[in-house]
Amino acid sequence: MLNQFAISIDIHAAPLTLFTVGGFSITNSFLTGIVSSILLITVFMYVSRMVRAGRYNRFVGLAQWAFEGMLGQVYSVIPDKKLARKVAPLALTIFFAMLFSYWMSVLPGLESVTYEGKAVLRSVAADLNFTTAVALVVFMTVQFYAVRAHGNIGNLKRYIRNPLKDPIGSFEGFLELIGEVSRYIALSVRMFGNCFAGEILLIIVSVLTSYLAAVILPFFMAFELFIGFIQAYVFFMLTIIFTSLAVESHGAHDEDANITSVDHSPSDTHPRAAVQSE
Repeated sequence: MLNQFAISIDIHAAPLTLFTVGGFSITNSFLTGIVSSILLITVFMYVSRMVRAGRYNRFVGLAQWAFEGMLGQVYSVIPDKKLARKVAPLALTIFFAMLFSYWMSVLPGLESVTYEGKAVLRSVAADLNFTTAVALVVFMTVQFYAVRAHGNIGNLKRYIRNPLKDPIGSFEGFLELIGEVSRYIALSVRMFGNCFAGEILLIIVSVLTSYLAAVILPFFMAFELFIGFIQAYVFFMLTIIFTSLAVESHGAHDEDANITSVDHSPSDTHPRAAVQSE
Protein backbone atom coordinates (compact mmCIF):
# COMPACT_ATOMS: atom_id res chain seq x y z
CA MET A 1 0.00 0.00 0.00
CA LEU A 2 2.86 2.35 0.77
CA ASN A 3 4.09 1.89 -2.78
CA GLN A 4 1.08 3.86 -3.98
CA PHE A 5 2.43 6.95 -2.24
CA ALA A 6 6.07 6.40 -3.18
CA ILE A 7 7.60 9.17 -5.29
CA SER A 8 10.73 8.68 -7.35
CA ILE A 9 13.13 11.63 -7.45
CA ASP A 10 15.87 11.28 -10.04
CA ILE A 11 18.94 13.27 -8.93
CA HIS A 12 22.27 13.30 -10.77
CA ALA A 13 25.38 14.86 -9.27
CA ALA A 14 27.13 14.93 -12.64
CA PRO A 15 25.79 16.88 -15.64
CA LEU A 16 23.99 14.86 -18.30
CA THR A 17 25.20 14.74 -21.89
CA LEU A 18 22.43 15.74 -24.29
CA PHE A 19 24.29 15.32 -27.58
CA THR A 20 27.78 15.59 -29.04
CA VAL A 21 29.21 17.98 -31.60
CA GLY A 22 32.43 16.87 -33.25
CA GLY A 23 33.20 14.58 -30.35
CA PHE A 24 32.55 17.37 -27.82
CA SER A 25 29.84 16.54 -25.30
CA ILE A 26 27.13 19.16 -24.85
CA THR A 27 25.74 18.84 -21.33
CA ASN A 28 22.67 20.40 -19.77
CA SER A 29 24.84 22.53 -17.46
CA PHE A 30 26.80 23.75 -20.50
CA LEU A 31 23.60 24.97 -22.16
CA THR A 32 22.50 26.72 -18.97
CA GLY A 33 25.95 28.31 -18.72
CA ILE A 34 25.52 29.76 -22.20
CA VAL A 35 22.08 31.12 -21.27
CA SER A 36 23.34 32.67 -18.02
CA SER A 37 26.34 34.21 -19.85
CA ILE A 38 24.10 35.75 -22.50
CA LEU A 39 21.81 37.08 -19.78
CA LEU A 40 24.77 38.52 -17.84
CA ILE A 41 26.21 40.25 -20.92
CA THR A 42 22.79 41.60 -21.91
CA VAL A 43 22.12 43.03 -18.45
CA PHE A 44 25.44 44.84 -18.22
CA MET A 45 25.24 46.11 -21.79
CA TYR A 46 21.92 47.65 -20.81
CA VAL A 47 23.37 49.13 -17.61
CA SER A 48 26.41 50.48 -19.46
CA ARG A 49 24.26 52.07 -22.15
CA MET A 50 22.00 53.70 -19.57
CA VAL A 51 24.94 55.06 -17.54
CA ARG A 52 26.63 56.50 -20.64
CA ALA A 53 23.37 58.16 -21.67
CA GLY A 54 22.94 59.61 -18.18
CA ARG A 55 19.63 57.80 -17.69
CA TYR A 56 19.05 56.08 -14.36
CA ASN A 57 16.38 53.93 -12.81
CA ARG A 58 16.27 51.72 -9.73
CA PHE A 59 17.79 48.71 -11.46
CA VAL A 60 20.66 50.70 -12.96
CA GLY A 61 21.27 52.39 -9.62
CA LEU A 62 21.32 49.03 -7.84
CA ALA A 63 23.79 47.55 -10.34
CA GLN A 64 26.04 50.61 -10.15
CA TRP A 65 25.89 50.61 -6.33
CA ALA A 66 26.86 46.91 -6.19
CA PHE A 67 29.69 47.41 -8.69
CA GLU A 68 31.16 50.44 -6.95
CA GLY A 69 30.78 48.88 -3.51
CA MET A 70 32.69 45.75 -4.47
CA LEU A 71 35.29 47.79 -6.32
CA GLY A 72 35.88 49.60 -3.05
CA GLN A 73 36.31 46.20 -1.38
CA VAL A 74 39.08 45.35 -3.84
CA TYR A 75 40.94 48.58 -3.03
CA SER A 76 40.54 48.02 0.71
CA VAL A 77 41.93 44.46 0.62
CA ILE A 78 44.76 45.08 -1.87
CA PRO A 79 46.69 48.17 -0.74
CA ASP A 80 48.62 48.41 -4.01
CA LYS A 81 46.19 50.43 -6.14
CA LYS A 82 47.93 49.49 -9.39
CA LEU A 83 47.56 45.79 -8.61
CA ALA A 84 44.01 46.30 -7.37
CA ARG A 85 43.00 47.84 -10.72
CA LYS A 86 44.38 44.78 -12.49
CA VAL A 87 42.70 42.22 -10.23
CA ALA A 88 39.34 44.01 -9.96
CA PRO A 89 38.00 43.08 -13.47
CA LEU A 90 38.57 39.37 -12.87
CA ALA A 91 37.19 39.41 -9.32
CA LEU A 92 34.07 41.36 -10.32
CA THR A 93 33.49 39.15 -13.37
CA ILE A 94 33.73 36.05 -11.20
CA PHE A 95 31.23 37.51 -8.72
CA PHE A 96 28.55 38.34 -11.27
CA ALA A 97 29.14 35.16 -13.30
CA MET A 98 28.80 33.03 -10.18
CA LEU A 99 25.78 35.03 -9.03
CA PHE A 100 23.88 34.61 -12.29
CA SER A 101 24.90 30.96 -12.55
CA TYR A 102 23.68 30.20 -9.04
CA TRP A 103 20.45 32.11 -9.46
CA MET A 104 19.66 30.11 -12.59
CA SER A 105 19.20 27.09 -10.30
CA VAL A 106 16.44 28.93 -8.45
CA LEU A 107 14.29 29.45 -11.54
CA PRO A 108 11.08 27.42 -11.18
CA GLY A 109 10.73 24.60 -13.66
CA LEU A 110 14.37 24.72 -14.74
CA GLU A 111 14.53 20.94 -15.03
CA SER A 112 10.99 20.47 -16.33
CA VAL A 113 12.10 20.78 -19.97
CA THR A 114 13.50 17.40 -20.96
CA TYR A 115 15.14 15.84 -24.00
CA GLU A 116 15.15 12.05 -24.25
CA GLY A 117 14.30 11.86 -20.57
CA LYS A 118 17.11 14.24 -19.55
CA ALA A 119 16.74 17.76 -18.15
CA VAL A 120 17.82 20.23 -20.84
CA LEU A 121 18.80 22.95 -18.39
CA ARG A 122 20.73 22.65 -15.16
CA SER A 123 22.59 25.34 -13.23
CA VAL A 124 26.23 25.47 -14.27
CA ALA A 125 27.20 26.37 -10.70
CA ALA A 126 26.04 22.86 -9.73
CA ASP A 127 28.62 21.43 -12.14
CA LEU A 128 31.90 20.66 -10.37
CA ASN A 129 33.75 21.02 -13.68
CA PHE A 130 32.74 24.68 -13.91
CA THR A 131 33.55 25.63 -10.32
CA THR A 132 36.89 23.81 -10.54
CA ALA A 133 37.73 25.63 -13.77
CA VAL A 134 37.00 29.01 -12.17
CA ALA A 135 39.09 28.05 -9.12
CA LEU A 136 41.98 27.14 -11.47
CA VAL A 137 41.68 30.53 -13.16
CA VAL A 138 41.96 32.19 -9.76
CA PHE A 139 44.94 29.97 -8.87
CA MET A 140 46.81 30.83 -12.07
CA THR A 141 46.07 34.53 -11.63
CA VAL A 142 47.31 34.51 -8.04
CA GLN A 143 50.49 32.65 -9.01
CA PHE A 144 51.09 35.05 -11.89
CA TYR A 145 51.04 38.09 -9.62
CA ALA A 146 53.05 36.22 -6.96
CA VAL A 147 55.80 35.57 -9.51
CA ARG A 148 55.74 39.21 -10.55
CA ALA A 149 56.05 40.30 -6.92
CA HIS A 150 58.69 37.82 -5.72
CA GLY A 151 60.28 36.49 -8.89
CA ASN A 152 60.31 32.86 -9.99
CA ILE A 153 62.80 31.71 -7.36
CA GLY A 154 61.31 33.88 -4.63
CA ASN A 155 57.83 32.52 -5.27
CA LEU A 156 59.14 28.95 -5.32
CA LYS A 157 60.82 29.53 -1.94
CA ARG A 158 57.41 30.17 -0.44
CA TYR A 159 56.82 26.41 -0.73
CA ILE A 160 60.23 24.72 -1.07
CA ARG A 161 63.23 25.40 1.17
CA ASN A 162 66.36 23.48 2.06
CA PRO A 163 65.42 21.22 5.01
CA LEU A 164 69.07 21.00 6.11
CA LYS A 165 69.66 24.73 6.31
CA ASP A 166 66.18 25.74 7.38
CA PRO A 167 64.18 22.76 8.74
CA ILE A 168 61.48 24.95 10.30
CA GLY A 169 61.14 27.00 7.13
CA SER A 170 60.99 23.80 5.09
CA PHE A 171 58.11 22.51 7.19
CA GLU A 172 56.41 25.89 6.97
CA GLY A 173 56.75 25.83 3.19
CA PHE A 174 55.26 22.32 3.09
CA LEU A 175 52.26 23.53 5.08
CA GLU A 176 51.99 26.53 2.78
CA LEU A 177 51.90 24.22 -0.24
CA ILE A 178 49.18 22.07 1.32
CA GLY A 179 47.21 25.18 2.22
CA GLU A 180 47.60 26.59 -1.30
CA VAL A 181 46.17 23.44 -2.86
CA SER A 182 43.41 22.89 -0.30
CA ARG A 183 42.10 26.46 -0.45
CA TYR A 184 41.32 26.18 -4.17
CA ILE A 185 39.77 22.75 -3.74
CA ALA A 186 37.55 24.21 -1.02
CA LEU A 187 36.80 27.20 -3.25
CA SER A 188 35.40 25.01 -6.02
CA VAL A 189 33.64 22.45 -3.81
CA ARG A 190 31.94 25.14 -1.67
CA MET A 191 30.08 26.69 -4.58
CA PHE A 192 29.23 23.32 -6.15
CA GLY A 193 27.99 21.87 -2.85
CA ASN A 194 25.78 24.82 -1.97
CA CYS A 195 24.21 25.08 -5.42
CA PHE A 196 23.66 21.32 -5.77
CA ALA A 197 22.17 21.11 -2.26
CA GLY A 198 19.94 24.09 -3.05
CA GLU A 199 18.59 22.38 -6.16
CA ILE A 200 17.81 19.23 -4.17
CA LEU A 201 16.15 21.29 -1.42
CA LEU A 202 13.82 23.01 -3.86
CA ILE A 203 12.90 19.73 -5.54
CA ILE A 204 12.14 17.99 -2.23
CA VAL A 205 10.13 20.94 -0.91
CA SER A 206 8.07 21.12 -4.09
CA VAL A 207 7.36 17.37 -3.92
CA LEU A 208 6.50 17.31 -0.21
CA THR A 209 4.26 20.37 -0.31
CA SER A 210 2.43 19.25 -3.44
CA TYR A 211 -0.43 21.70 -4.07
CA LEU A 212 0.89 24.10 -1.42
CA ALA A 213 4.19 24.46 -3.29
CA ALA A 214 3.01 27.71 -4.90
CA VAL A 215 2.72 29.21 -1.41
CA ILE A 216 5.67 27.64 0.42
CA LEU A 217 8.27 27.33 -2.34
CA PRO A 218 8.79 31.10 -2.87
CA PHE A 219 10.17 31.42 0.68
CA PHE A 220 12.78 28.75 -0.01
CA MET A 221 13.54 30.32 -3.38
CA ALA A 222 14.17 33.68 -1.72
CA PHE A 223 16.45 31.92 0.76
CA GLU A 224 18.40 30.32 -2.11
CA LEU A 225 18.74 33.70 -3.83
CA PHE A 226 20.31 35.04 -0.66
CA ILE A 227 22.61 32.01 -0.36
CA GLY A 228 23.65 32.48 -3.99
CA PHE A 229 24.62 36.08 -3.30
CA ILE A 230 26.63 35.06 -0.23
CA GLN A 231 28.48 32.29 -2.08
CA ALA A 232 29.31 34.53 -5.04
CA TYR A 233 30.52 37.22 -2.66
CA VAL A 234 32.69 34.69 -0.79
CA PHE A 235 34.23 33.57 -4.09
CA PHE A 236 34.88 37.22 -4.95
CA MET A 237 36.43 38.06 -1.59
CA LEU A 238 38.65 34.98 -1.49
CA THR A 239 39.95 35.83 -4.97
CA ILE A 240 41.25 39.21 -3.88
CA ILE A 241 42.38 37.95 -0.45
CA PHE A 242 44.43 35.14 -2.02
CA THR A 243 46.00 37.64 -4.39
CA SER A 244 46.82 40.04 -1.58
CA LEU A 245 48.40 37.27 0.51
CA ALA A 246 50.44 35.98 -2.42
CA VAL A 247 52.13 39.31 -3.17
CA GLU A 248 52.94 40.10 0.46
CA SER A 249 56.53 39.71 1.64
CA HIS A 250 56.79 37.11 4.38
CA GLY A 251 58.98 34.30 5.60
CA ALA A 252 62.31 34.46 3.83
CA HIS A 253 61.45 37.87 2.46
CA ASP A 254 60.98 39.63 5.78
CA GLU A 255 64.45 41.09 5.55
CA ASP A 256 63.40 42.80 2.33
CA ALA A 257 60.18 44.20 3.75
CA ASN A 258 61.40 47.76 3.21
CA ILE A 259 61.83 47.09 -0.51
CA THR A 260 58.47 47.59 -2.13
CA SER A 261 59.34 47.86 -5.79
CA VAL A 262 57.83 45.12 -7.92
CA ASP A 263 61.20 43.72 -9.04
CA HIS A 264 62.79 43.98 -5.54
CA SER A 265 65.30 46.48 -6.87
CA PRO A 266 66.91 49.08 -4.54
CA SER A 267 64.77 51.74 -6.19
CA ASP A 268 61.65 51.91 -4.06
CA THR A 269 58.79 53.19 -6.17
CA HIS A 270 55.79 51.92 -4.22
CA PRO A 271 53.32 54.71 -3.33
CA ARG A 272 53.17 53.39 0.26
CA ALA A 273 56.89 53.99 0.72
CA ALA A 274 56.53 57.54 -0.57
CA VAL A 275 53.83 58.21 2.01
CA GLN A 276 55.93 56.74 4.82
CA SER A 277 58.94 58.87 3.87
CA GLU A 278 56.96 62.10 4.07
